[in-house]
Amino acid sequence: MNTPTDRASAKSWGLPRARTVQLIIAVAVLFWSGFFTLEFLLRGILTWPQGSRVATLTLVCIILAYEFVYKEAKSQTGTPPGTPLKTVCYSCLIPYMLGGVTLLALTGLQ
Repeated sequence: MNTPTDRASAKSWGLPRARTVQLIIAVAVLFWSGFFTLEFLLRGILTWPQGSRVATLTLVCIILAYEFVYKEAKSQTGTPPGTPLKTVCYSCLIPYMLGGVTLLALTGLQ
């Protein structure tokens, strides 16, 4: 039977895991995927196996952003209405774009 203390401990355990996904895992995965998606587009060799990998990677990024970042931010109690979208922007969109910008900066150095 769930007691109030069990639920409170579950909430306190869930928040650090949600923050870890939001601040570390999502940022790293989306930075990496932005880097390799732009690398695929800039290379100019568009083959079916590479295209399917990039499509799969993009789908994984969308699922990660929705399921693990947006829904977690939306489920937090006491958050203003626009907070989940800001969380997705800071944890997902900005790292994705920074990955592409990093690739452009590295190719500009050569």
